Amino acid sequence: MTATEMPSSLTDVPSVPDGVPGAAEAAAGLHTPVLAWFDQHARDLPWRRPEAGAWGVMVSEFMLQQTPVSRVLPVYEQWLARWPRPADLAAEAPGEAVRAWGRLGYPRRALRLHGAAVAITERHGGDVPSEHAQLLALPGIGEYTAAAVASFAYGQRHPVLDTNVRRVFARAVTGVQYPPNATTAAERRLARALLPDDEPRAARWAAASMELGALVCTARNEDCGRCPVAHLCAWRLAGKPAHEGPPRRGQTYAGTDRQVRGKLLAVLREAVRPVPRAVLDRVWDDPVQRARALDGLVSDGLVEPLENDRFRLPLT
Repeated sequence: MTATEMPSSLTDVPSVPDGVPGAAEAAAGLHTPVLAWFDQHARDLPWRRPEAGAWGVMVSEFMLQQTPVSRVLPVYEQWLARWPRPADLAAEAPGEAVRAWGRLGYPRRALRLHGAAVAITERHGGDVPSEHAQLLALPGIGEYTAAAVASFAYGQRHPVLDTNVRRVFARAVTGVQYPPNATTAAERRLARALLPDDEPRAARWAAASMELGALVCTARNEDCGRCPVAHLCAWRLAGKPAHEGPPRRGQTYAGTDRQVRGKLLAVLREAVRPVPRAVLDRVWDDPVQRARALDGLVSDGLVEPLENDRFRLPLT
């Protein structure tokens, strides 16, 4: 079976108008079992509760990028307790967002979330906008986050393509083990073709397909015995052919500039006053890598240099 073929039970229906082979029949078979599975197995996460509101959803989406739920949960709870509305965060210095971000990693996300909060306060009266175009116009908001907030917070019909969803679609519909390293136009067409027509059902489908990828159709050690659509999965029915594309990108941390940046930021997060360079010099032995990491933090706006060779988290 080729990568674009569907299981024999799904091949009698012609292609959908946008040229995604098998998407219409795949959608008809996938929606009901995946949504029923989600009704039974969805995790009770705080950003899925009604009281989270659109701001809670937005905060979660920023934090969950490349970060597991277990690490996000305590920081999310602390963040929402301190800044329950965008205006509360916007009133603080951006460095406070970096400080509260703790060790979630990729701390530029904290600055982007702060920038979005400022824009929401200034442009939308402190309420997270509901229109996709308005969300996309906020600083630090890309296509994925705009679609996720519009879908999960406001129940709208948008394709929400994170790594988990892309992997589910690649296996169940396209018949390959992994999606491409970067999201392609073909994946976006497929995601649109798989969306239910009904808005609330489409929003539920976005969350359900994401949860399926997170809990069952995982990157490694997928649990096909628990999958509600294993009997339809093109990849499984093809005998689970091995990945033939470019090697999967592994994430390394030890010894990298990312690790050095994290150590430097840890010192600055704990400090109540500007930190002399001599103190920062103690966190890493390699002076060239340490200087490069510090320069990168300054360039990214995460650290503010002061006179007398001192540094602090940004105030503006």
